[in-house]
Amino acid sequence: MTTIAAGRHYAAPAVRGSADFAGTAQLLRLYLRRDRIVLPLWVLAFGLLPAFYVASTKGVYDTQAELDNYARSITDSPALVAMYGPVFSTDLGSVGLWKAGPFYALVAIATILTVIRHTRVEEETGRAELVGATSIGRYAGLTAAMVMTTAGCLIVGILSAVALYGIDLSAAGSLAYGATLAASGLVWAGVAAVAAQVSSGARVARGVAFGALGTAFALRAVGDAGNGVLTWFSPLGWCINMRPFADERWWVLVPLLVAAVVANIAAYSLLRHRDTGSGLLAERLGPPTAATALAGPTGLAWRLQRGTLLAWSIGFLLYGLLMGGAINSIGEMLDDSQPIRDMLARVGGTDALQSSFITFAIAMLAIASAAYSISAVLRLHEEEISQRAEATLAGSVSRARYALSHIGFALLGPAVILLIAGAALGIVYGATDGDLAGKLGDSLGAALVQLPAVWIVTGIAVAIYGIAPRFTPVAWGVLSVMLVIFFVGSLDGLPQWMVDLVPFVHPPKLPGAAFQVAPVLWLLGIAAVLLAAGIVAFRRRDLR
Repeated sequence: MTTIAAGRHYAAPAVRGSADFAGTAQLLRLYLRRDRIVLPLWVLAFGLLPAFYVASTKGVYDTQAELDNYARSITDSPALVAMYGPVFSTDLGSVGLWKAGPFYALVAIATILTVIRHTRVEEETGRAELVGATSIGRYAGLTAAMVMTTAGCLIVGILSAVALYGIDLSAAGSLAYGATLAASGLVWAGVAAVAAQVSSGARVARGVAFGALGTAFALRAVGDAGNGVLTWFSPLGWCINMRPFADERWWVLVPLLVAAVVANIAAYSLLRHRDTGSGLLAERLGPPTAATALAGPTGLAWRLQRGTLLAWSIGFLLYGLLMGGAINSIGEMLDDSQPIRDMLARVGGTDALQSSFITFAIAMLAIASAAYSISAVLRLHEEEISQRAEATLAGSVSRARYALSHIGFALLGPAVILLIAGAALGIVYGATDGDLAGKLGDSLGAALVQLPAVWIVTGIAVAIYGIAPRFTPVAWGVLSVMLVIFFVGSLDGLPQWMVDLVPFVHPPKLPGAAFQVAPVLWLLGIAAVLLAAGIVAFRRRDLR
């Protein structure tokens, strides 16, 4: 309302309180509709997979003596403790959930991406400003994103607790794990909300949040492998020290919930002190003229993709180093378990346990590199929906050339990060085994033969983008289904025809098995057809 007095106009003070949250319910419905595929996928995956881990452990280790030996071997390997965390008990639940320790970080990744997608991305694309011009409160967008993410975390916690209890584990341990998993998601959702206020763009916000998560993981890993002090400086370390099924420490929930509440309060306070579309950290100005490298679409794609590629390269390097140091101890750990030898033989195609484990480890890295490949294709999708692609294509740039500039990184990026991981694994393993050249060659060969399988996933993402761009994020769901089938099929839980749908089971099982060219050629041919279909469809359709 405006008051006129003595020729002057005075604006009435803005109404605070409930008006700041007006429209939250409407935005929540909108966000739920937009995440109707992605949200159920990560909720179901993180809610049900922990019980699958325990069930698979129960199938592999039939007796308590085998569980005791397994737990003792883990404790004797600092590399494994750093990677997954310590084992606090030889109880089936504790041992079975040991490899589910990274789920505390994985659910954090899901919540970080969800919060930033519905806060900072909305501002970056201008949708938040457009919606905010209506009767939508200042805090409505952030509140809707946090409510949806919080609900997802709570459902994950409930599902995991019920699933664990449903396979005859104790109620206390099941509830402890579920509550801690949900609390981890809430903490990192708050961190993402703070990053969204501090940063001036979605890419920087993700970098800040993932940087904090990486620091927390490093502190937890170094602390667990050492004297345990640094572990207590990490929220991921707090989660590990809940110790489900091993004399639970319920008080660990207190610092986790306090951290989540403090992060949320900080996010709302920071939001109040900044303008829509801006960040509290000013964006660094670039040079007045573009460098020669940015003269074409390939240079632009490199500028947009290089940060993500660097981050993935560092992560794969660290993982390769850890796996290389753990191979010998893993061989000793699993040597007495005939079921797991059989499983690795099915995946690795050889009776040599350590060679089979290298194949299995590289296959898992290949699946992870497929996730990088999808993210690279989604960058092409993001450029289009933000209308930046339209501006680029308005010049003398063909659609095929523009698409290939990003698809090239989706194809070459996995090759780079897989070779980095394979080299790190081979160097560490070869140095400890006394055969550096041989083990390095084996690891690099195992990495290279997985690339055609990765490119199948790239082709699927490109085909979806070209034919039905609206459903491009469904590529994440395709990869998730492949991951589940890969694990379950390795334990003989699915028919062979279903397992054969997963490209990662078809490459030659190097090292140890003979190289076969036919599967590689088939995978390359299918990938080429998918890529061609996507590019042709993109050339013929309208931009969104």
